[in-house]
Amino acid sequence: MHQSAAELDGWWRVVGGVFSSDPARSREGGNALGFAADRCYGSLPELLDRERVRNDPVDAVAIMSPNDTHHPLAAAALDAGLDVVCDKPVAHDAAQARDLATRARRGGRLFAIAHGYSAYPMTRYARHLVRSGALGDLRYVQVEYVQSGLATRVEDAPSTNRLRWMLDPSRGGLSLVLGGIGCHAQHLACFVAGRRIGSVCADAGSVVPGRAFSDTVSALLRFEGGLRGTFCALYAAAGSENDIRLRVIGEKGLVEWSHRDASRLSVAMLNQGPRIATRGDADLPPEILALGRTPRGHPEGLREAFANLYGEVARERMSIALGATPPELPYPRIDDGVHTMAFIEACVASNGRWVDVER
Repeated sequence: MHQSAAELDGWWRVVGGVFSSDPARSREGGNALGFAADRCYGSLPELLDRERVRNDPVDAVAIMSPNDTHHPLAAAALDAGLDVVCDKPVAHDAAQARDLATRARRGGRLFAIAHGYSAYPMTRYARHLVRSGALGDLRYVQVEYVQSGLATRVEDAPSTNRLRWMLDPSRGGLSLVLGGIGCHAQHLACFVAGRRIGSVCADAGSVVPGRAFSDTVSALLRFEGGLRGTFCALYAAAGSENDIRLRVIGEKGLVEWSHRDASRLSVAMLNQGPRIATRGDADLPPEILALGRTPRGHPEGLREAFANLYGEVARERMSIALGATPPELPYPRIDDGVHTMAFIEACVASNGRWVDVER
C-alpha cells in the first residue's frame, strides 16, 4: 500500500529498505519484492550507514513496523538527516512524541503521519467549508471509528498469531483501541474542525467478556475554544468494516462524512435540504479537485489518499530544496502526533472524570 501510494504520482521512487526484524528474512523479503540485493538491509542502522556513502542515497524513510519500534526508528532516521513518514501511533507516549518533534525541528526535517483518512478529497472539502466560515461558528463534533478486528478473542489464538505483539502493552502502546483506530478518529475530528481537544471525559473498557484489555473507548470532548463533541472507538463490532463517521455542526449548517461512501460529503444548511458534494464536482475548489485522479463517479480509495500525503511531503521537500517558500500543505505532522499521544494519555487517565489534554 505505502509503496504503490508513494509512487502513484511519480513523486517518489521506493528503492529498498528493511523488510523484517530478522536480517536474513529482511534480505530475502526485499529480493522477493524486486529490490536490488545491495539495498535489502538487515536493520535500519545498516541502511543508514550504507545509504550515507552512496552517490544516490535515500531522502526519506517510511516506517510501518510494530508500534514499539516507531520512536527509535524515527529518531535514528531524523538524526541521520532523513525525512520520515510514520505509521500511527508515532510513539509509545507523549514524551516520546515530543522528543521526535524536537529532533525534527532541530534538524529541519519533515515528519508526516499516515492518517490517510484526512487526505480524502471530501474530508479535505469538509475542512475547507469549516475554514471558510460556510458553517458559521462550530457548535458540535461527532466522530466514531467502529471495526471488527477484535470482535473475537484473538488473544486465545496460537502464539504465531500475527497480532500477538499488539496485545502486549509494552509493544502495542498505552491503549490498543486508541493506538489502533481511535487515533484516526481523533485526528480526523481535529483536522476538519481545526481545533485541538482541550479535555476529555472517557470511559474505557471491553465489550468482549473476560478480556483483559480495553477494546472500546467512548468520550465526551471539549475542544479548545469551548466546542463540544463526542468520540467513540470500538474494536469489537462484529460484522463491521473500517466504519469511520464524522459530523461537524455549525450555526449555519453541518457536514457529514462516512468512510463507507468516501467520495461523497453531505452538506446541509439551516432550513435547506441536504446536498451531496462528490469528488470531481466542477465547482469544488481547485485544491480539492486536484486530490482526485479518476473521473467523477468512479471509485477511489485509501491508496489514493495515502498518495496525497506522500505527494504533499514531496512538494514541500522540493520547495525547500529549491529555496522557495513551502506551500501551506495540510498533511498530518509530528505536532499532530504529539497531540494524539497526549489525547490517548488523557483518555487512559480519565476513568469517567474530566482530564485535561496536555498542551
